Amino acid sequence: MVPGEMPLLVGPESLSATKLEKFIPNSSLEIHKNVTDVEIQGSPSKTKKAKRVKFLCNGDRFSKGVTIAITPERYRSFDSLLNELTRAFSNNVNLATGVRVLFTMDGRKITNLDDLEDGKYYACSGLGDSFKKVDYSLTLTTPKIRPARSFTRLSTPNSNSSSVKSTTYVVRPRIIIIVRNGNRPRKVMRLLLNKRNAPSFDHTLSTITEVAKLDTGAVRKIFTSEGNQVTSLEGFFGEEDVVFFVYGSERANPDDFVLDVEELKSVQALQKGLRRAGGDLKSGTHSLDKFGKGVPKLPNKTKALKPQKRQDSSLNISNKILGRYSVGPIIGDGNFAVVRKCTDKLKNQEYALKIIDKSKCVGKEHMIENEVAILRSIQHPNIIELIAEHETPTELYLVMELVKGGDLFDAISRAVKFPEADAQIMTQNLASALAYLHDLNIVHRDIKPENLLVEMEEDRLRTLKVADFGLAQKVCEPLFTVCGTPTYVAPEILTETGYGLEIDVWAMGVILYIMLCGFPPFVSANNDQEELFDDILSGQYGFPSPYWDSVSELAKDLISHMLQSNPELRFSAEDVLDHPWFDLTS
Repeated sequence: MVPGEMPLLVGPESLSATKLEKFIPNSSLEIHKNVTDVEIQGSPSKTKKAKRVKFLCNGDRFSKGVTIAITPERYRSFDSLLNELTRAFSNNVNLATGVRVLFTMDGRKITNLDDLEDGKYYACSGLGDSFKKVDYSLTLTTPKIRPARSFTRLSTPNSNSSSVKSTTYVVRPRIIIIVRNGNRPRKVMRLLLNKRNAPSFDHTLSTITEVAKLDTGAVRKIFTSEGNQVTSLEGFFGEEDVVFFVYGSERANPDDFVLDVEELKSVQALQKGLRRAGGDLKSGTHSLDKFGKGVPKLPNKTKALKPQKRQDSSLNISNKILGRYSVGPIIGDGNFAVVRKCTDKLKNQEYALKIIDKSKCVGKEHMIENEVAILRSIQHPNIIELIAEHETPTELYLVMELVKGGDLFDAISRAVKFPEADAQIMTQNLASALAYLHDLNIVHRDIKPENLLVEMEEDRLRTLKVADFGLAQKVCEPLFTVCGTPTYVAPEILTETGYGLEIDVWAMGVILYIMLCGFPPFVSANNDQEELFDDILSGQYGFPSPYWDSVSELAKDLISHMLQSNPELRFSAEDVLDHPWFDLTS
């Protein structure tokens, strides 16, 4: 076995659909669209327009109420309407337990969507409350409600501005801690919010509902640790608030925001996982130079080019290839292939020629076919491009884009560590490539500096490109094959519980860590692979002084989210691109 490589262990070939769902990215969100006078073909209903109805608070003569367009498409059940009304009246002290009953203005109880009439007023009440006959003249003297011409989002006169802000607010990915209302000690959990599961306040409530699983049903009220109710999307993304208390229709008490001992321990344990500062320097991260001074120690390069005798460039190369290309020296090699520089004689354009020896691929032909199939299907400015392919009975020739700056490993070796500005460019390029691949459900599975080629402009980095798709795989179900390179392997690969696209982001986090300090976050002092794996599985690392003293807090924050041991809480490649670290200027 080649040093630095891991054995391939094949696990189960299939899993249940339930287990599979979390490994397949959610490509769409159901969002209500504005349409005008929708008519359902073949519907027996005589009403073809949305019913525009105004709802007031039972017993509150000063309530300005809310107006909603009622349609079967928007509200498929009476409860779904009550849930939205609960959110609309969440700040009304008279409806602290939520909206559970509707009354007409003469006190008749409404129990069905069909009973609501266009242009009418209704009073919202809590469970067990009777209809309160008060003078609603302040509200009823307002201009008559006109039947709706289109579906509209739930709104109040005071919420128009916040509604607009929710649609324009830039959602940054963030992990929050949720304290679920119930018997003490209450359940505490973490949740990653991003622009896919939290594009609006309503969507955020739905996402939290799925995670919290309250005994009382949907999450209707959320409070900060200070007891302030969250009423807008921005409330989840403040700099200070990380812990949130979630409720259904039940009333919140001031004592609820005081954690008992067990709850406090749970929150502190989760907060520790959200952010790591300082930390001791691990043994194995440094070595001594010739002057006896400690210097950062890089992992061993897994693709070191072996010294070779000077060979005739035309040796064992197909005449068909030699007729089209001038083939130059070897610039890289691997288990199955060598890579040579070549020049297209017609275009006078330089390329990299990957020559795959079929005799070395017996029994593994499917791996080569898979690599070529993926290369054919992708095209991205930060991914190496397949230009052409030629096949003979004994070899497969892949003409690839040539990147002359070498690989990232050599660049790190020369620089020891990078300025944040250069690290930003490389991380942004890599995240962009991975976001593209992951959108196609393709996982690379061997993201490491040796597989990242760089183009330089004098002494500054210009761009980075992902190469070597030998282990890349289309993710249609959880994967179990243990593969990759030890320093960059994600914990879920080692536990053999099934993994997906998230492993590439873990590897990217390890690389960013190395770029900024010169040594990896997870190491073995004795260069022992099992010891290294134990360190990875522990998830423990830090930002030791003085090596991290000059690195920005935003960079450390991004790394902390990329190196989350729980893949469900780990940033996606798209989340990485949304992080504010990239807004910093050098």
